[in-house]
Amino acid sequence: MNNEEKETKRNIPHHGPGRVNEKPKDFKLAIKKLVHYLKPFIIPIIIALILSVLSSVLSILGPNKLSDLTDEISKGIGINTKNMELITNDIQNDFKNNIILSESNLETLNNNDKTKYYETLSTIKNKNEKEVYSSILSLPESVKLLILSDTKINGVSISNSDKLKLLSLTSSSTDETSMYKSLDKLPESIKSLIKPKIDLNKVNKIGIFLICIFLISAIFDYFENIIMVDVSNKFAYGLRKKISKKINKLPLKYFDKNSYGDILSRITNDVDTINMSLQNSLGTFMSSVTLFIGSIIMMFSTNVYMAITGVLSSLFGFIFMSIIMKNSQKYFVKRQIELGKLNGHIEEAYSSSLVIKAYNGTDESTKKFDKYNSSLYECNKKSQFLSGLMPPLMGFIGNFSYVAVCIVGAVLVLKGNITFGVIVAFMIYVRLFTNPLSRIAQSMTQLQSATSASERVFEFIEEKEMADEKNIEKVLDKNNVKGDIEFKNVSFGYNAVKPIIKNFNFKAKSGEKIAIVGPTGAGKTTIVNLLMKFYEIDDGDILIDGVSTKELSRENVHDLFIMILQDTWLFEGSIKDNIKYNKDNVPDEEVWNALKVVGVDHFVKSLPKTINYIIGDNDSISSGQKQLLTIARGMIKNSPFLILDEATSSVDTRTEELVQKAMDKLTKGRTSFIIAHRLSTIKNADHILVMKEGSIIEQGNHDELIKKKGFYAELYNSQFKN
Repeated sequence: MNNEEKETKRNIPHHGPGRVNEKPKDFKLAIKKLVHYLKPFIIPIIIALILSVLSSVLSILGPNKLSDLTDEISKGIGINTKNMELITNDIQNDFKNNIILSESNLETLNNNDKTKYYETLSTIKNKNEKEVYSSILSLPESVKLLILSDTKINGVSISNSDKLKLLSLTSSSTDETSMYKSLDKLPESIKSLIKPKIDLNKVNKIGIFLICIFLISAIFDYFENIIMVDVSNKFAYGLRKKISKKINKLPLKYFDKNSYGDILSRITNDVDTINMSLQNSLGTFMSSVTLFIGSIIMMFSTNVYMAITGVLSSLFGFIFMSIIMKNSQKYFVKRQIELGKLNGHIEEAYSSSLVIKAYNGTDESTKKFDKYNSSLYECNKKSQFLSGLMPPLMGFIGNFSYVAVCIVGAVLVLKGNITFGVIVAFMIYVRLFTNPLSRIAQSMTQLQSATSASERVFEFIEEKEMADEKNIEKVLDKNNVKGDIEFKNVSFGYNAVKPIIKNFNFKAKSGEKIAIVGPTGAGKTTIVNLLMKFYEIDDGDILIDGVSTKELSRENVHDLFIMILQDTWLFEGSIKDNIKYNKDNVPDEEVWNALKVVGVDHFVKSLPKTINYIIGDNDSISSGQKQLLTIARGMIKNSPFLILDEATSSVDTRTEELVQKAMDKLTKGRTSFIIAHRLSTIKNADHILVMKEGSIIEQGNHDELIKKKGFYAELYNSQFKN
């Protein structure tokens, strides 16, 4: 990759770990694509959503049954007012119907009682019903016994003496309070009718029903979560597999146009975002919508006045909450911008700490940091303050709704319109009504994050791939290749506007050492990339032993070349694994022989476990030693062609000599292409191509080019100028 390409990559915005979730460019299209890619999982998703809805429906049925249970229990903890009312009415009927005593009954009374009876009878003619009842209650007991009759209520026989005892205990009042006070003194017949009694059978039935529906609801909810976790993990697993396969099918120019951080972010952050969002959003959204709609229906079907009270009191709070959210959003956006500035400055300051100290820029850097830090502090303070209002506000909305429902419910209970159980049910319905609103908003945010992430992932998956090579049948065996390479009128550009290589022609014979030199941006690395078939040429052809690379697969072409780059790539693993990379059945003896040839065997022997020593990220292995290990890797590969791209540019002069000797051994018997800025390293090349602006302007060996006193001679001599 030339410097221009590297510069282009540096200017691409970074979207690495910690990037801010963006809104999708086209929400509808992103949703359609997400649904399309989720088609293999559509049946389990539908099952999960059905379970979520059923769980919510059962949760909605609970409060109504809880209301019945409350009413049943409240009936059992108080006096049976219905039976008390029947007894009272029976006594009043006795007084009304039996007030006129027969002659035979009157004869049983003594004179005083008889006189009192006649006096009362004469005074009640002009009195109202309440006054008449009070007058009769003041009659002597002997008279009341004659007026009261034996009766049967709900299968229980009540004698006139039992009625008389009830009247004497409650004086002139038969309300519930007086009954509680004198309950133990009442006759057994009356006590059996009015004493508190809970219908345990009915309570048990309702209780078992409630336990069953809540348990089934929890089971449905559990299996919905299990299914969605399984679906989202399998979906994420499938996406990663597709991405992994896609990476190997994408042309190299895609990686030139996109930063590695952005690509890694799509593989890691975006896939994880899709995974977590699918787990939490779909089921939550469906259950919340069901709870929201179901609770409204149940509230209005139970009592309109209390339903209106619950809805209005909740909406009042949510309107206030939406205003806060709207105002806090801008501070969250600004916070992310300021955080990006601060992180950028910190990264720059730490990576360039030596330069800052050398130029006494510490104070200026500190002032910049303080400025960004203060801005971030202000944004954090405002955003966190406003978002911090949300939990107490949600609590206030819930409590305010409970209070409003209780007040209106109490008024309706006093009027006899509803029972106490309805208030209990409504308090639960209010919770079921308020909670889903915030959960719907949260799940929509997660869904938006999922669509945004999926849009980026699907963009990557749907990128144009390299041409399919299934129909390519020609294969060059690297053991039988002669080593001739020919460039015929090759033209290429990374884009259609600016061509890099123009009508390039050259033929390399087997075993020749070809050096390619020229200023930055001349197209040296591009020639190598075309030779390796990393890019498809726009025009012309490249022939290997007379066979066009267009007729060979990329894998076949790559197998023919050993490539050693400026960046010494060693992965985390043993030295042996690094050297025999992607090659099986390599004996240790062959590994040691390669290390000995390149002159790094003494260093490896000095390491613990020698060739089994594990190379880590922080190993103190020098650049030269790493380069020698990569050359040893090339020895093991043993291909007929060799490419050395600035292989000694990052090592010192002494190490360069060691690397140069190792490379001379590696180039022996191979057709080699060497790109170098240090022209002293290519003096022994068989052929030197001098490139400028994508074309060969000079060619020949070192001595020939020096004698020409042209561009090469000028480049070579410039190395020794003071």
